[in-house]
Amino acid sequence: MDFNRRYLNVDDFRLAARRRLPKIFADYVDGGAFSETTLARNSDDFARIALRQRVLTTLDETPDIHVDLAGEAHALPFGPGPVGYQGLYRRGGDIAIAKAAAKAGVPFVLSTFSIAGPETIAKKAGVAPQFQLYLDIDPEVNASYLEQCRKAGVTTLFLTVDTAITSVREKDVRNGFRSVEHITPHLAMQFATRPGWTLDMAMGPFPEVEIIKGQSGFGKGALAQSGALARRLDKTLTWDTVRALRKAWDGKLIIKGISDAQDAAMAAGEDIDGIVLSNHGGRQLDHGLSTISLVPAIREALGPDKLFYVDSGFRRGSDVVKAIALGADFVLMGRPFTWAVTAEGERGVSKLFELLKTEVETTLQLMGLSSLEELKQEGDKLLKFID
Repeated sequence: MDFNRRYLNVDDFRLAARRRLPKIFADYVDGGAFSETTLARNSDDFARIALRQRVLTTLDETPDIHVDLAGEAHALPFGPGPVGYQGLYRRGGDIAIAKAAAKAGVPFVLSTFSIAGPETIAKKAGVAPQFQLYLDIDPEVNASYLEQCRKAGVTTLFLTVDTAITSVREKDVRNGFRSVEHITPHLAMQFATRPGWTLDMAMGPFPEVEIIKGQSGFGKGALAQSGALARRLDKTLTWDTVRALRKAWDGKLIIKGISDAQDAAMAAGEDIDGIVLSNHGGRQLDHGLSTISLVPAIREALGPDKLFYVDSGFRRGSDVVKAIALGADFVLMGRPFTWAVTAEGERGVSKLFELLKTEVETTLQLMGLSSLEELKQEGDKLLKFID
């Protein structure tokens, strides 16, 4: 089938990615915590928000959907959120996403758990990434993370605060992700059923997490390192941790993993630049609320002056429109861009940008709007919540 007809939405990329990936990795990307109730709510709750259609309005030929985030202009109100091990699902996957994001005019947020490090991303994509920081139990390891970010020209850190306690993801337990340290006969059988992925990995050494290269205690190869990285997460995070990082980092500091209005109100009083409303894609607290349902309350608690990102469950351009109307500044999408790069590499990511951009623009115009600024001015008056 023709490429442009094969991929019309995010789910088309997901299905293609699952056909390409061994089950252990496909389930790691797709899975959620315990019963996966939060995972389901993240996507399902968008259907509870209806949009108002307005007609006979004067529309610009092309809607203005750029956003300004603390003085930085971005062409789109959405971009790739951080996902670990993207270079394991397709060789050079994290680099491919970074390149496509640069071409689309939006930032790329690189995970600590990415295969390529920040300096490689900056060199290959021509633009420094933003960086999602997981704090290690060893201060010297954390110092090495910050130093590599500085050398790469990283200007924004996203400190992840909702994974100090790692939840149980039953798919990963069954598959052995983060407990398998080398290729077992069972894994070899999985790999044999995915020849495209296997040949891709055979084109060079098995991927490793570059940012911990040369550090002791992490093992060799992404399989062993994934378990070590998870076991070494700092479980003592408090607001004092945030304040210490603020002193150590001169760039922008965003707190990722806020999903309660009380925590957002506390963030409003801290010397940080913003937050990400996130439940980690439904991978942490099961039976939690969807992030889209929390946007109004979080914005009210956070106030107007801090940057307000949101992620978890976004699959459509209309989802982005709803989040912006409710008060968010920018939407991060993790799984969608991971599925796109896994399925088709950089051209898949660029295609996904194109599809989502068209959805945002078309949705705005059918609502009688010519810009995101008009959407923000009207806000939730353009929405109706359905019980």
